[in-house]
Amino acid sequence: MTKLIVLIVIILGVVAIAQLVRMYELSSKLRNRREEDIPNRDNRLNAILLLVFMFAFFASVIYLFSEYGFSGRGEAASVHGKATDWLLDLNLWIITAVFFLTNTLLFGFAFKYVRKPGVKAYWFPHDNRLELVWTVVPAVVLAIIIILGLKSWNEQTDHASKEAIRVELFSKQFDWTVRMAGDDNTLGFFDYKLTNDNNPLALLTTKTIQDAIDSMENSSTGIHALELKLNDPKLIFAPEDHALMVKDLGAKERIVRMLYQLKARHNSALDARAMDDIVFNASDTLYLCKDQQYEFNFRSKDVIHSAYFPHFRVQMNTVPGQTTRFKFTPSVTTMEMRDKMSNPKFNYVLMCNKICGSSHYKMKLMVVVLDKPAYKKWYASVSKFDPKAADQCKTFRNIYPVGKPKAAADLTATATPADSAIVTK
Repeated sequence: MTKLIVLIVIILGVVAIAQLVRMYELSSKLRNRREEDIPNRDNRLNAILLLVFMFAFFASVIYLFSEYGFSGRGEAASVHGKATDWLLDLNLWIITAVFFLTNTLLFGFAFKYVRKPGVKAYWFPHDNRLELVWTVVPAVVLAIIIILGLKSWNEQTDHASKEAIRVELFSKQFDWTVRMAGDDNTLGFFDYKLTNDNNPLALLTTKTIQDAIDSMENSSTGIHALELKLNDPKLIFAPEDHALMVKDLGAKERIVRMLYQLKARHNSALDARAMDDIVFNASDTLYLCKDQQYEFNFRSKDVIHSAYFPHFRVQMNTVPGQTTRFKFTPSVTTMEMRDKMSNPKFNYVLMCNKICGSSHYKMKLMVVVLDKPAYKKWYASVSKFDPKAADQCKTFRNIYPVGKPKAAADLTATATPADSAIVTK
């Protein structure tokens, strides 16, 4: 009933407006005035209203700047983030200046040059100087912005120093897996052909190559099982099902041949690169150290994701079949940022900034930045696997089952009180 009443009101409103327009047309005819003839009073009123709108428009923009800040980004929590914010602020200052200039000219000219009786409009078809100004000036400004942006981007995506900690972020629908380099600070190699349930990161070692071969040949859906089904005279398949099985068998045979070639070429001395890597599950927390440079390597298992650390000013696409890279140095601990923001529940976060599927909203990972004493204590706990512990992290050499760092409580021994409070929560 309510919808019907609303519909009737809308229809009656449209009819009323149409009648008012019709009455205006009739009154114009009675005054012997053409529809295109606009009275000077209406022209002056519109010019004044445009000027009032301009001032109201500017006042609303200034109010929003004062109420929510010039950019609304908050303080950057990384070293390069401060430089990035400076560049973003430069862009915003330029945009703001152009915004006020162009709108002042637009509404100011509409007010100043309102139609006046007896005054003929000046015909102004072309001016080479003006054309030069509004072509060269934007080109120079854009060139400066692009050059500064490329310089900043190259610095942030270049190879990190030897002292930087290497971390890999592996994305898939719909979570993140963190792999941190161990004591050698070198991430182990990987190969997509080694991906299976026991090795979701496809890490490359002598054992994982053999496991992949065994899985491809001897599993319930492997080559031998498919051959038995296809050669069993008691089993009859529909032509389309038979064709699919033959196609699947051919694909797996090609992969197995490549795996045997990989095994023949593999140097077992490289296994050590992966054996001390520390892997964190999707439900874990990523711990970082203040004033320590990190090199993040990004991979994707399925679709394009985007690793986004908003407070560190980091965003990088994770692309299937390609490794992307970014480096940054955290400069503010979690507890320091909580104090700055007066928010005891604040936490840094890693999010996916690409709409990657139906559960995209779940793709988050909490990030905690510790000072150096607290971080060293935390790293000492996770780098030594304890099979008696529960469910948080693991080294690759003990990848099954998953284990937990022996003690969140033990991290408080040498940490500051602030960072100890974060770790133990």
